[in-house]
Amino acid sequence: MKRKTIKNQVEINGIGLHKGKQIKMVLKPASKKTGIVFERVDVCDKNNIIKVNYKNLFDLERGTNIQNEDGVKLHTIEHFMSTLSVCGITDVFVEIEGNEMPILDGSSIKFVEKIKSAGVLELEEEIEPLIITEPVIFSDEKNGKYVLALPYDGFKISYTIDFNHTFLKSEYFEFEVNLENYEKEIASCRTFAFDYEIDFLKKNNLALGGSLDNAIVIGKDGPLNPEGLRYENEFVRHKILDIIGDLYVLGTPIKAHIIAIKAGHFINAKLTEMIAKKFEI
Repeated sequence: MKRKTIKNQVEINGIGLHKGKQIKMVLKPASKKTGIVFERVDVCDKNNIIKVNYKNLFDLERGTNIQNEDGVKLHTIEHFMSTLSVCGITDVFVEIEGNEMPILDGSSIKFVEKIKSAGVLELEEEIEPLIITEPVIFSDEKNGKYVLALPYDGFKISYTIDFNHTFLKSEYFEFEVNLENYEKEIASCRTFAFDYEIDFLKKNNLALGGSLDNAIVIGKDGPLNPEGLRYENEFVRHKILDIIGDLYVLGTPIKAHIIAIKAGHFINAKLTEMIAKKFEI
């Protein structure tokens, strides 16, 4: 298959989830194979180019973050990466003013709309999908967290979440990944947090841009958001949105059945690293 970039330049603006500052992004077409490259245009005193690569991941507790060799960082790339994955974008240059991606409405639907408005352009170079030919498994047995990639002629994700909470307990969803399904079933599913986490996050200088406009806040008896949920099982669907983005730091489409149980960004990154090393990406 052909590598792809965007056809036209497009701008995306919004508030950052954790620092609460306005973020400006400009997506520019690539003319050749470059991968996904960010330029922190607000950084002028050191190398400000950050390439998406599993080796550049760091601090994965509450999001997917990358940094370069000079320690220039970019936070919360997972929703954007998820969009690029399903839209088939392999190469794009992103100028960004700020150290995190805009959270928008907490989902990836606005990223999808922007990519579609920019259009998709085939490049001359070819790219072959990464085909999982044997099981790759990462487990954290102590905490009951597992993620594995199995051989599969396509891209499918089966995800289970399980929380010890009065409202949010267990959810399961299985999803065949393609753009049409993603727009209908996954793209509009929002990130979420429990109400008791909010004070802790803000005291630690996190979630300063968070609100009911860009996240689901879960109280003892359900969401505090006036409009409620977009899907009955929106939480597990959002986890699928996340893992699609986390896997795309490999920089290539993948053919696999991904099974995740109580996973998250750190667990996803462990699987990504194992796949990259096993298949010598």
